[in-house]
Amino acid sequence: MLVAERYEKIVQLVNERGSMRVTELSELCEVTEETIRRDLDRLEQSGRLRRSHGGAVSVRDTHAETPYTEREIMHAEEKKRIAQEAVKQIQPMDRILLDASTTAWYMASYVPDIPLTVLTNSIKVAVELSGKEKIEVISTGGLLAARSLSYVGPLAERTLDAYHVNKLFFSCKGVHLDRGIRESNELQGRVKEKMLAIADQSFLLADASKFGVQAFTHVAGLDRVHTIITDQRLPDDIHVQLTEKGLTVSRV
Repeated sequence: MLVAERYEKIVQLVNERGSMRVTELSELCEVTEETIRRDLDRLEQSGRLRRSHGGAVSVRDTHAETPYTEREIMHAEEKKRIAQEAVKQIQPMDRILLDASTTAWYMASYVPDIPLTVLTNSIKVAVELSGKEKIEVISTGGLLAARSLSYVGPLAERTLDAYHVNKLFFSCKGVHLDRGIRESNELQGRVKEKMLAIADQSFLLADASKFGVQAFTHVAGLDRVHTIITDQRLPDDIHVQLTEKGLTVSRV
């Protein structure tokens, strides 16, 4: 692992969990504790985290959404594989719902130009699909959440209430085995809850880094999901626990 890659991994882990100890980071990054201490000093100097006794804490507002430009490059290869697998679940004439996740955007780029109706609250997804003549695109409208380039709020929720879809493809901030699907803030959580309510089938698109993360807002229990599409980094024990809950899990 290159030094820059290790820095990114450290910041990601600290932001996801809120805080991390030097011993934990040393094991996960497979370097000495002294190396981690030097890394943390440099990352604190650049303002990316804050040192604490024995480790580091996040400087990010845990209620805030990660900007789209940042999410776009996080675990990009895993998200692309997940998106390609998800596209295989789409059939001609389907009515589908895509959220404003980067994985849904990748899906929009991979989906073939076949007769479909796509409902979305994502500006990026709508623009990506606009060049595909056979696909009808419906945007929810609503309050623009600038960091995620998504529509949220009462108008977006009322629009979703007016429709019914065969399949929902969505992601989230965190997936917790006991506390279910989590989001970064209440507005995003309410929109995702509405999406689940109007779909016959729901596909949760979540790379392995999302599992175990207790984000701020509860969206729904895992019993509301039919299929989880994730990547090969998902630990075997979590895979087993998910299947024991009756979920279909695909690791790609």
